[in-house]
This record gives sequence, C-alpha cells and structure tokens, in this order.
Amino acid sequence: MKPHIICHMLASLDGSLHPSRYTASPDGSRAEWSGLYEQIHSDLEGDAWIVGRVTMAEMSKAGAHPPAHAEKVERPHHFARRDADSYAVALDASGKLHFAKPDIGGDHVVVLLGRDVEDSHLAELAADGVSYIVSQTAGIDLATMLDVLGRELGIRRLLLEGGAGINGSFFARGLVDELSLLVAPALDARAANQGFVEFGEAGLANKVRLSLKSCETLAHGLVHLRYAVSPG
Repeated sequence: MKPHIICHMLASLDGSLHPSRYTASPDGSRAEWSGLYEQIHSDLEGDAWIVGRVTMAEMSKAGAHPPAHAEKVERPHHFARRDADSYAVALDASGKLHFAKPDIGGDHVVVLLGRDVEDSHLAELAADGVSYIVSQTAGIDLATMLDVLGRELGIRRLLLEGGAGINGSFFARGLVDELSLLVAPALDARAANQGFVEFGEAGLANKVRLSLKSCETLAHGLVHLRYAVSPG
C-alpha cells in the first residue's frame, strides 16, 4: 500500500536547498524560482506532501497547549479526517510540533510520531483536529507508516519535500520512486553548505541508483530534471 513517492526539490547548481543564500541571476529571481517550484508541485498531482519537523515548524509556529483534562488517547493512530483532498504530513519523532489549526494551506495535517511520545501530546493533536500515526517500534518505521497512509487515507502519490535529513532517510530506505529536481542558475558555495539530501557520514553510495527520465529547460533559467530511483 506504499504510495508512489516523488522527492520534489529546488536546489542551486551546487546542491544547496536554501534559496535565501543563493547568488543572484539575471535570468530570474528567487521568488520566480519558488513560484515555478510550487507550480510543478501542483502539476505532479500528489495526494499528499511530507516534510520533516524543522520544515513544518516554519509553517506552524504554535506553542504547546495540552488539554487540561485529556480523555484516553488513541494509539497507534488517530484520523480526524479521511476525506481530505490533500494531506500535509510531518515527520516529528519526538513530538515537538504544535498546531493552531488542523490544516496547512487547506491540506489536512497528519503527524508521524515516535513510540515514546507522551499521551498529553497526542491529546493536544486530537483536540486540534490533527491526525497522527505513532510508530510501534523503537525507531521510526517509515515503511509501515507509509503503508498506513496508503491503506487508511487512500494516499497513492506522495511528494517528499523535506529537509536534507528526511530526504536522505527516505532514499536510504529505498522508499523513493522518483526525483524531481529544479536546478536554479545560482550558487551557494558556503563551506557548510547543506545539500538537498544527506545521509550521515556514509552517504548513499550503493544504496540508490538514478536513471534520467527527462530534462526540460523552464523559464527564469531553471532546469527540471526527473530521475527514476531504484535500489543500489
């Protein structure tokens, strides 16, 4: 039941995922590059998109507000909605994300949590109308959680748009089916430049293989690369 997963990212020529640090270009602006990224996000027609805790925290800045009198919480999952047109999925192993509303831009929020998350946090999410899935193993079992998303919510096409860490975890576990990469005519070039995908010291050598599907030149100097991804 695992959804078809497309890692969809915008990067500079040297792989940076932070547009605020890109060099300028006469071909286009950062706003124009981001606009085309969002347009292609829509064109890819995902049922849902997923990001990590740090990325989601930039979209939802609410503080902790557990209910004073929490009822018994549901484990391993709770679905406040099963009929949303699209879902915003967040990977938050330690339960640090909080929400002021149950959606991001109209997309219903589903949080993937670690096994040891407190019941008070689950009660807070449920009270806010947010759905969640709790891992039943010590570590986050991404494959099982993705199966739950497919089985319970009917998610068939998931756009992975996270930071480097979550992207690397998905690639390393063989969960990514396709890479959609927009390359901007810009450089970052900082010594500590963070790429759009990272996986510890070992990296992804011998873990994945990429095969070019298409290469398209877009407006504002962007190049859209699409790769099929298979196990290494």
